[in-house]
Amino acid sequence: MSDGEARTDGGSVADGEGRTVGGGSSGRPVEGNRLGWLFEPRLATVVAGSLALVAVAGLVQVSYGAYSMTVGQAWRAVLDPAVLLDPRWLLNFLLGEGLMRTVTGFQGELPELARETLVVWTIRLPRVLVAVVVGANLAVSGAIFQAVTRNELASPFILGVSSGAGLMILLTLVVFGGLTAFLPLIAALGGSVAFLVVYAIAWKNGTSPVRLVLAGVIVGTVFNSLQTGLFFFANDIGVVQSAIQWTTGSLTGTDWEQVRMALPWTLAAVALSLAGSRQLNLLLLGERTAKSLGMSIEKVRFALSGVAVLAAAASIAVAGIVSFVGLIVPHVVRNLVGSDYKRVIVGCLFVGPALMVGADVGARLGMSVLTGADAQVPVGIVTGLVGGPYFLYLMRRRQNMGDL
Repeated sequence: MSDGEARTDGGSVADGEGRTVGGGSSGRPVEGNRLGWLFEPRLATVVAGSLALVAVAGLVQVSYGAYSMTVGQAWRAVLDPAVLLDPRWLLNFLLGEGLMRTVTGFQGELPELARETLVVWTIRLPRVLVAVVVGANLAVSGAIFQAVTRNELASPFILGVSSGAGLMILLTLVVFGGLTAFLPLIAALGGSVAFLVVYAIAWKNGTSPVRLVLAGVIVGTVFNSLQTGLFFFANDIGVVQSAIQWTTGSLTGTDWEQVRMALPWTLAAVALSLAGSRQLNLLLLGERTAKSLGMSIEKVRFALSGVAVLAAAASIAVAGIVSFVGLIVPHVVRNLVGSDYKRVIVGCLFVGPALMVGADVGARLGMSVLTGADAQVPVGIVTGLVGGPYFLYLMRRRQNMGDL
């Protein structure tokens, strides 16, 4: 095999640095075990630990607010059979009341809920679910971009996707206020256009990982400058505050509408990323090796990048630009479960939400604990404060930072 790769005895492929890509921890191909790889100890531990963190942080989140309740009351409200065993309420939350009535044919009044249950399910729990969706989207998007570019510094932010989506959102808020109802579509459009510009700049008889990253940095810098310039055209302080929330990442005021908005695109992105995990593994082996195995490099790279843009745009549309999640989580997951992208994608689906929900708890409660004031900071600030030191530690620990 070329590019310094060698095939191991178990059928997986090892690169020139001795890393195994595409095989199980026992050296046997993942495909041979069907879904058995999902229950491997390392991945199972990561999933279980992440779920525990999400549960604990989410319980803290739904317990806190203007209407005070104990952790026990919040737990009972989350597990209230009046909601969990009544499909009308569940569909009402997931689909909206109008669609629920269309699906079920129910035209009467929904049963009353206890006050604690109503507060938790209509106000507080959606924020936790949005954090879960955003964390999963950003982590998966970052993992895909890092494989496509073969650069572990890649992320939606580095490749200009976040900046493009943020610019379009700011432009809508400041100039075209009447289009705010279409912010998710506008965010997706902005992210897609930004990546197309990056791809066009990087194209020279094909693209390369290095040119994609450099073009992303250039486009991101230009778009960030345009974002800053737009603030000078905003006369309404409310618009400015809303714009700041978008550019720093915030979950304040999220409800079931944001969950319904992001969930379909999230499911599509997750399914496509899992389906493309084999191609992602091949891309990590280098272009010559991938071509020798019959892969159309540019088509696959462009298609997988589109999946990453879709995941990032779904996140930005409901929470704004949240930094470092798409950059740090794939590193953490690879260190925990290995380099095979089936495991990496699944790990990101759980570690990303754990980081995001935990950070949101810090964003909501940190100022209250430190100052006693009933205030909160945007969650993007907390992820930056967590991700920055971790990334610095990673840089100090590794000598070959940059290439996968």
